[in-house]
Amino acid sequence: MPFESIRLITFDCYGTLIDWENGMLAALRPLLSKDGRRVSDLKILELYGEIEAELEAGPYQAYRKVLAQAAREIGRRLGTEISVEEGSAFAESLTRWQPFIDTIPALQCLARRFRLGIISNVDDDLFAETRKKLATVEFDFVVTAQQMRSYKPSHKNFEEAIRRSGPSKDQILHAGQSLYHDIAPANALGIQNVWVNRPSIRPGSGAARPGTATPDYEVHSLAELSALLSAGSA
Repeated sequence: MPFESIRLITFDCYGTLIDWENGMLAALRPLLSKDGRRVSDLKILELYGEIEAELEAGPYQAYRKVLAQAAREIGRRLGTEISVEEGSAFAESLTRWQPFIDTIPALQCLARRFRLGIISNVDDDLFAETRKKLATVEFDFVVTAQQMRSYKPSHKNFEEAIRRSGPSKDQILHAGQSLYHDIAPANALGIQNVWVNRPSIRPGSGAARPGTATPDYEVHSLAELSALLSAGSA
């Protein structure tokens, strides 16, 4: 594995480090079952992934608004009214989404040998709350959608990470859960990448829009990524 040149690992956050799938389902289920109906988790994630991508592809708006509008649009498509206040409450739920159990130990291990960065489709204040949950890990930089006024898969977000990083592009490895948001743009920019294909009730995409990009490497957890990099750089 040609990891000897890697000096910096950039990470997607939600879906890769943070369990956004269970976090958003916990917040959306009560909103979608007010009239007693049952909507499958699979359907919720499918709708979220498609609607989020549609909203992010339009004129820039804060991620809080993307989350709130996505919740209300899911309700509309399923025939359940979700109020403005309920949409806002769903957006705020992001601050309660928790890291995967392997996230912090793996990041702590990786931080002993690599610099770490974040490229995330999020607002700065929302990420500030998430960062408290990752407090034992130092990141060299964080590139957010708010800072760039654009959302991955926009190349702008990755190009800014390259600009801030210092190392040349061949010294960077990007790790992300989404083929659509992370692997496709990394491939297009010639950045080595790892698809963190975590187990999901919606295999291969989770809460993201499905993608068809081919990753350089594939793992199913951050623990597996840490082991891969340890073996590859030994």
